[in-house]
Amino acid sequence: MSKVDDRDQVRADQIATWDAVSDGWLAWTAEFERAAGAVSAELVRLAGVRPGQSVLDYGTGLGEPAFTVADTVGPTGEVVGVDLSPRMVARARERAAGRRGVRFLVGGPEVVPGGHDAVLSRWVLPLAADRVGLLRALRAALRPGGTLAAAVWGPPAEVPMIALGFRVLAGLLELPPPPPGPSPFALADPTALRDEVAAAGFREVLVTEVVVDFRLAAPDAFADFALDVLPPRLHGALRERYGDAHHPEVRSALVGAVDGFRTDDGGLSLPSRCLLVRGVA
Repeated sequence: MSKVDDRDQVRADQIATWDAVSDGWLAWTAEFERAAGAVSAELVRLAGVRPGQSVLDYGTGLGEPAFTVADTVGPTGEVVGVDLSPRMVARARERAAGRRGVRFLVGGPEVVPGGHDAVLSRWVLPLAADRVGLLRALRAALRPGGTLAAAVWGPPAEVPMIALGFRVLAGLLELPPPPPGPSPFALADPTALRDEVAAAGFREVLVTEVVVDFRLAAPDAFADFALDVLPPRLHGALRERYGDAHHPEVRSALVGAVDGFRTDDGGLSLPSRCLLVRGVA
């Protein structure tokens, strides 16, 4: 299989996966954004977004950071959110009802309009089959002197909100380690992140980090979250082995995995490391 074929397959698989989990993520959006919203706000700050500007949100999903940006640029600005998943974009459009100045497009780099003052992206860059190619496309979408500000996850062991559930379920299913390639953690090394952004032609590249303190009401809520956003391939494997993805043995393993993250009030604190990168076109 050629590299082009590989990239096409990665894209098709990602569309299918994100379409399948869109409703699960929608159900958890309010709870997730209570912590993740701080990352959107920091990206807005890093990019220097101001009222009246034009901003692209690449990999917008259900609409973040596009909605945060729209509040910043105001009625004289414009925000365009782009995502591969038609179902994610449909949900974002539903959530945008009544808002002015924000629109959403289905597709990848080929649908990205140009002339933006800033490009923001949250936890999407590591999923690209051709990351430098994507970054070059995002640089081309910026006016000269425009700014990229993006967030990626740190190492899996330091991102329990996202990685812990997958690790527990992979253990139950006796899955081998994932092969190298696109993944949520493919840019977890700060040096590699800085080098790839610079290789795409960005100047003044800066990498910083923030710890996002995700809070959940109880260990059972973590089990619910992990299963609600689980990709269909893993859902199918759990059903095949246990008859039901929510089998008591599955839930017990997920609940037990977060025992060390309990807070005094019975809830959970899941601090997760996030890298932030800024570059100038």
